[in-house]
Amino acid sequence: MTTHTLSPRAPKRLLPAVISIVLALAVGAIGGLATASSVTSWYVTLTKPVFNPPNAVFGPVWTTLYILMAVAAWRVWEVAPAGPVRRRAITLYAAQLGLNLAWSLIFFGLRRPDLALAEIAVLLAAVIATAIAFWRIDRPAGLMLVPYAAWVSFASVLNFAIWRLN
Repeated sequence: MTTHTLSPRAPKRLLPAVISIVLALAVGAIGGLATASSVTSWYVTLTKPVFNPPNAVFGPVWTTLYILMAVAAWRVWEVAPAGPVRRRAITLYAAQLGLNLAWSLIFFGLRRPDLALAEIAVLLAAVIATAIAFWRIDRPAGLMLVPYAAWVSFASVLNFAIWRLN
């Protein structure tokens, strides 16, 4: 396992970090638009399990997770030399980000918890693969994805319960 550190010039290179954060938050915002269209109408009509968090929890949790994943991606970009290892890690990151958006569009936009359940299984696998790829390049970056993997695991169980109850 290789551990790299950020170079001393990294604090001077904030633009890639800002771009990474803006990109991740933009994906979250687009997903939020799909969610907003259903959360006060269709979603409230669903039977939910007792462990369903209050709606107010989701925004702060997702914002924190998007920032963590963006900083992790930025760290990988900064510490890994250009080449196939960095390209693979960033490609996995982009794929899981796309899958993350797709879940919101499927669950809330299409109002299809059944299809979203299949999709979130793929998302979870992509998040874990990304965390492993990041860990091999930069351990803090890999660790930054652990809360995300835990939340997507919880969301998978929640998605399953909502599908089953409805």
